[in-house]
Amino acid sequence: MRLRTIVSGAAGLLLLTGCAPSGHSDAELTVAAAFYPLQYVAEHVGGDLVDVVPLASPGVEPHDLELSPSAVREIAQADLVLYLSDFQPAVDDALVATKARTFDAADAVELRPAGEGNGEANAGHDHGALDPHFWLDPTLLATYATAVGKQFAQLDPDNSATYIQNATDLVADLTDIDESFSSGLATCERNEIVTSHEAFAYLAARYDLAQIGIAGIDPETEPSPARLLEIRDLVEATGATTIFTESLVNTAVADAIARDSGATTAVLDPVESVIDDDDYASVMSRNLGELRTALACD
Repeated sequence: MRLRTIVSGAAGLLLLTGCAPSGHSDAELTVAAAFYPLQYVAEHVGGDLVDVVPLASPGVEPHDLELSPSAVREIAQADLVLYLSDFQPAVDDALVATKARTFDAADAVELRPAGEGNGEANAGHDHGALDPHFWLDPTLLATYATAVGKQFAQLDPDNSATYIQNATDLVADLTDIDESFSSGLATCERNEIVTSHEAFAYLAARYDLAQIGIAGIDPETEPSPARLLEIRDLVEATGATTIFTESLVNTAVADAIARDSGATTAVLDPVESVIDDDDYASVMSRNLGELRTALACD
């Protein structure tokens, strides 16, 4: 209720004061991006022609994003808001309140049903009926990049050729990442990945891996004692030597399972947020290295 009040109040303030200049550069378009993978695409496709406004701060878990009045103002003033419906409730609320022009990633890529293979872990999750983590399949992020290029071209026809070319270049880069995963994971002793939560279904499906999630789509879900025993038995049955954790998610449960089963832990990053000099390509490269080590790949 407090969040909705903040959003509604900020939207009302905008109606009273009008849309004052936001202080951005002289770029042709201002685009708000709800979380990092969408920001990454917008920055590469837009180049110098687009001022990209990130709504989620670096290193912050995007699922539980709260928006300040100034962030709602950025949404209202943007030429386009890139978001994913049912992923960030605060963003969904702000878009309704501001009536901003939007592009939903779910309109560009086909999302998987949430919780496939782990119904108990996903019971009660609040991210809708679909798994949002499509960007972990580089080919799907490439599909999204092409769609964003078309969106920018429609909004700024004078520079349409540049946006389309930038999108084409990004697709080529993402294709290289996809090929490195395909070759790097082609011959491995195991294909099961035990993860702290089920963020990696798209990656698993693309590269013929089997995801065993301790928690479901929602990283805050607490697994039941029965689920913990099931995970321990699966770790032993599959011979898994690594329990994958995440930098933005509490690792206590994964650490306990690792100790109990004699496994080690390593970070497999869902690339929902980045810090310092990292970007999508560098984090995915690290992910590939961790997977190759954990799965004993040639």
